[in-house]
Amino acid sequence: MKDRSPSFPPGKAAIFNGHGKPFEWITRPVPFIKPGEILVKTRYTTLCGSDIHTYCGRRMEPPHVVLGHEIVGDILWIDPAHSGKDFRGQPIAVGDRITWSIFSVPADITPPRPDMPQKSSSLFKYGHVLADGEDLFNGGLADYCILRANTALIRIAESIPLKVAATISCAHSTVMGGLRVAGDIAGKKVLVFGAGLLGLSCLAMCKEAGAVQTGIVDPDPGRLHWGEKFGATSAFTFPEATAPAAPIPGTTLATAPLPWPEADIVFDMTGNPQAMKMGVDSLAIGGCAVWIGAVYPAPPVQVDAQMIVRKLLQIRGLHNYNYQDFVNATSFIENNYRKYPFESLVEKEYPLDDIEAAFTFASNSKPVRVGIKI
Repeated sequence: MKDRSPSFPPGKAAIFNGHGKPFEWITRPVPFIKPGEILVKTRYTTLCGSDIHTYCGRRMEPPHVVLGHEIVGDILWIDPAHSGKDFRGQPIAVGDRITWSIFSVPADITPPRPDMPQKSSSLFKYGHVLADGEDLFNGGLADYCILRANTALIRIAESIPLKVAATISCAHSTVMGGLRVAGDIAGKKVLVFGAGLLGLSCLAMCKEAGAVQTGIVDPDPGRLHWGEKFGATSAFTFPEATAPAAPIPGTTLATAPLPWPEADIVFDMTGNPQAMKMGVDSLAIGGCAVWIGAVYPAPPVQVDAQMIVRKLLQIRGLHNYNYQDFVNATSFIENNYRKYPFESLVEKEYPLDDIEAAFTFASNSKPVRVGIKI
């Protein structure tokens, strides 16, 4: 195959080979850039909660993978077959800073629904696939990332801090998808379970969308202090035990007393079955629960079907996001990264060479985010 790009220095990548095993370091030349691809110099990667779940063995990935999918980088090379424009129609050039979608859909694949490209067959996901042969630079924990053809990418300003820009492509885009699934937020009372990056981003987005009440729930009081800074009107510690259920007058339906007011919309970012159940129990008549955090195996959620029916409730799930969510999330960060202290949520930073220490700290100390500067 003819070399379609100029020569670049070899790059290294940290390979995850399974729970309990040390990272493996591989250094390789930059491979040929295929038609329509873009070579990116990775600048920053944040460790998403799903990366931590994989590292700890709660979530399974291929046994030889470059983790990391919250990535930001600068363009080093654009193959001539690429359109030369980003997803918003802006021209792109070598040196531009970009963020890109967590997935790429092959050009010959039709999504199951136009609003669900992330559920297409033959989907490629950055930071989630086997690092095989020359296909090494496909995750965030490496010097380079090669963007496949048909990846949605957006040029962003270098004034956006790297710590914030890296989180657009997963956390903020996923939350923006959650707001889309929830429907109109304006004038609604919102309750968010989980004061991690997704939950805090959700508070800020809901405030900007016109919610009249924004509550945050988390078992860790140390995390709840962030709530007010991201638009929460109230914060609650998740109860260690649920009080006995009592019947609702005039029905046979029983519900436990709530330690917080009812909400029109509840977002669950935890994936914890008890939190998800309590979230549904917290809904007012006609309310909607949006489940986002349940991305690894857990016990079933014990939902009272009679309550769902009698209170006309809805439960909606979201996994990843679609292209419009990605665009809207990028715009949200561009317009609000100075208004909310997103940069402070990366509580500790490591160089790529210290990736073992970074994962150990993230697993044991449970910060909102750990950053990897590359």
